[in-house]
Amino acid sequence: MALKKKPVTGMKDILPQEMQIRDYVISVIKETYGRFGFTSIETPCLEDIGNLSSKQGGENEKLIFKVLKRGEKLNLETAKTDMDVVDMGLRYDLTVPLVRYYSNNANDLPAPFKALQMGNVWRADRPQRGRYRQFMQCDIDILGEPSNLAEIELILATTTTLGKLGFKNFQIRINERRILKAMAAYSGFAEEDYDTVFIILDKMDKIGLDGVAEELEKEGYAKDSIEKYLDLFKGIESAENGIAYLADTLKEVLDEEVSKSLNEIITSVEATKEADFEMVFDPTLVRGMSYYTGTIFEIAIPEFGGSCGGGGRYDKMVGRFTGKDVPACGFSIGFERIVLLLLENGFEIPTQPKKKAYLIEKGYTAEKLCEVMKQAQEERKAGQQVLVSRMNKNKKFQKEQLAKEGYEEIVEFFNR
Repeated sequence: MALKKKPVTGMKDILPQEMQIRDYVISVIKETYGRFGFTSIETPCLEDIGNLSSKQGGENEKLIFKVLKRGEKLNLETAKTDMDVVDMGLRYDLTVPLVRYYSNNANDLPAPFKALQMGNVWRADRPQRGRYRQFMQCDIDILGEPSNLAEIELILATTTTLGKLGFKNFQIRINERRILKAMAAYSGFAEEDYDTVFIILDKMDKIGLDGVAEELEKEGYAKDSIEKYLDLFKGIESAENGIAYLADTLKEVLDEEVSKSLNEIITSVEATKEADFEMVFDPTLVRGMSYYTGTIFEIAIPEFGGSCGGGGRYDKMVGRFTGKDVPACGFSIGFERIVLLLLENGFEIPTQPKKKAYLIEKGYTAEKLCEVMKQAQEERKAGQQVLVSRMNKNKKFQKEQLAKEGYEEIVEFFNR
């Protein structure tokens, strides 16, 4: 039986054309984030299953690729649950590994600590456009900064990077988990029902206000609470300033510092941004991760028709490891979706060096080959990209393929 040539479902081989763009995007990300003071780190792809299953990853915890125990530790006969046979899992995001990393190394790290982490993550998800089971994530995080300077820096660094990659007319949608909770409390929902209410609210862009009302009714919530809740969204829509409207309406249940801080973030970013984008307050933005404690945000790019990244504040997560809370905030770019959009739009890498190919006829003498190799080396030293290859029998097809790969100049060397 022949071995399978195709990669497993939800994963893909990356061809040279895409790899060149990926490498370019990575270089722009690292250079730009570096200018904002972010330092590259790396964590293992495997994490302790207890860390990954700590009820902080939302729905992603259902998508973990689990690793069986090995040797004598693996006893299938006595196992009653998954946890009896599993001790590790492939990371589903970079935040849990980062927090473990920080908790383990905090004494050797600066304060605040500005981290850049890029790496593959794995989720046993249903593959679709721009969504894979193995994919690259790109996160920046600031740990140890309690003020909204963290949010401002994260948003400016991320949007500056997107602008350098040619994206414009996009939105940064922003909200606050404490505003979400205050709206639910004001409407009369019990605290234990908040997560269910937010899951339904998160569908607003797909099912609309009436759809949200219908689903809340199906869950058995009081009609008065539902009407009061939806009236808040109607009020925001008609208000000149949605944040100010909520600050006034919810003043009995919402600390005024929350709305003040959110306004400061929006105003500061708008006043100092480099890229062409808009900050938009979106009271329906929820973000699925249960570890978020404050500000949350997402990137909305019109060409994609969905989120191309997001993040928020997670001030309680380090405390789960150390017993002492540390303020933390992060932003993740949807790396795979960004690359997909660039490929679909025929993106060309700017200022890419001219590519030259040397094709050498079969039987070319060793002496002459040395001269060609010396010539190629001299050109490479000068910054020229040079490919040296043997000439195929079907030379025409070979040259066509090289041209497709961007080789503008093809030099042939014959044995005569």
